[in-house]
Amino acid sequence: MRVFADLHLHSKYSRGCSKNLDLENLVKFSKLKGLKLLITGDFTHPLWFKEIKEKLKEADGAYKIDEEDVYFLIGGEISSIFSRKNKVYKIHFLVILPNLEIAEKLNKKLALYGKLESDGRPTFGLDIIDLLKIILDTYDKTIIIPAHVWTPHFSLYGSNSGFNSIYEAFNDFVKYISAVETGLSSDPNMNWRLPELDNISIVSFSDAHSPYTYRIGREATLFELEKISFENLYKALNSPDEKNKILMTVEFFPEEGKYHFDGHRFCKVRFSPEESKKNHYICPVCQRRVTIGVLSRVEELAKRPPDFVDPKRPPFKKTVPLAEILAQIYDADVNSKLVEETYLKIIKSFGPELEILTSNYDKEKMKENFYEVYLALEKIDKGEIILEPGYDGEYGKVIIKLNGEKKEENSFRKTKTLF
Repeated sequence: MRVFADLHLHSKYSRGCSKNLDLENLVKFSKLKGLKLLITGDFTHPLWFKEIKEKLKEADGAYKIDEEDVYFLIGGEISSIFSRKNKVYKIHFLVILPNLEIAEKLNKKLALYGKLESDGRPTFGLDIIDLLKIILDTYDKTIIIPAHVWTPHFSLYGSNSGFNSIYEAFNDFVKYISAVETGLSSDPNMNWRLPELDNISIVSFSDAHSPYTYRIGREATLFELEKISFENLYKALNSPDEKNKILMTVEFFPEEGKYHFDGHRFCKVRFSPEESKKNHYICPVCQRRVTIGVLSRVEELAKRPPDFVDPKRPPFKKTVPLAEILAQIYDADVNSKLVEETYLKIIKSFGPELEILTSNYDKEKMKENFYEVYLALEKIDKGEIILEPGYDGEYGKVIIKLNGEKKEENSFRKTKTLF
């Protein structure tokens, strides 16, 4: 069974997240996106956990809302801020558990070390190894995935608060790491350059802070699963076989991520790795050290060249959310009525968005009925686009040039509707 999964999400109880981020909206927008498997997110938050327990029903190894055809696994993101050998480290990681009963046991243990009600993504002052001991003591086959592993802040390899090696971070506990998450600013190819990750799965998820289709599933992992269950997901990540494995990941262009290049957003200074070195990593405007982005950090730690390809790894597809494509075509806000109406027409005619973005759709029909969308998708696939890299918390841009093709003139007004 082909299953698109997004296993890094938050809830309405996380700071900086949409108040619309509830289970019902996650199901609603997942159907449009083509996601079949989600994480609940924020399982440690008491109010969210109560809502999860009330609304989700067991479904043979996973959970569902009534008869809806979208499955959930229990889990979320945890933050560890700790000092080791007089250096402060800050790492976010995903925890996925087999059922609500084990999650409840873990919550009781974690409540001894922090205020779980303060944020959907709790922060603990424990060394990450001590945290893993608590988690694995509760359930020894917990799925543990370091999140957005290259971003400067709160990540395994982060330039500001990370380690230079996964072994340096986790020591003997590396064997309990099921996968690493690429994050929006890196793609699998960049991660292949580290031999130490050769035997660890590479996954991509959205880290969505709202449920809308240009956020949820903007990065996703396509699995082959015998059936949707925690057990089969564990197999796919830790000991893949023909019945349970990763088929591919769907990626942002890493340039579109917030931290691909180096720089200072307030000074509007953006540097490539080469420019950073030339300027000694100093901002020419404020004379302070620039934020070292993902590409520079990969170059610093990589043991293999940029063009290295690992033939044993699943493929990946870099693309752009459909709503963002439509917003560019119509020169409209991504939340506009025009984008919403066109999006729904396309989904109704061609199926879920992720199938379209991975080229699993009727191209001739798209060409005939939505020519500019067809043209944009083709250009994205061929790499005929302009990339303006993100830096220091500022999203980058993917600009799709339609070669002067006449755009349909439409009037619209910005409204808060579907998105």
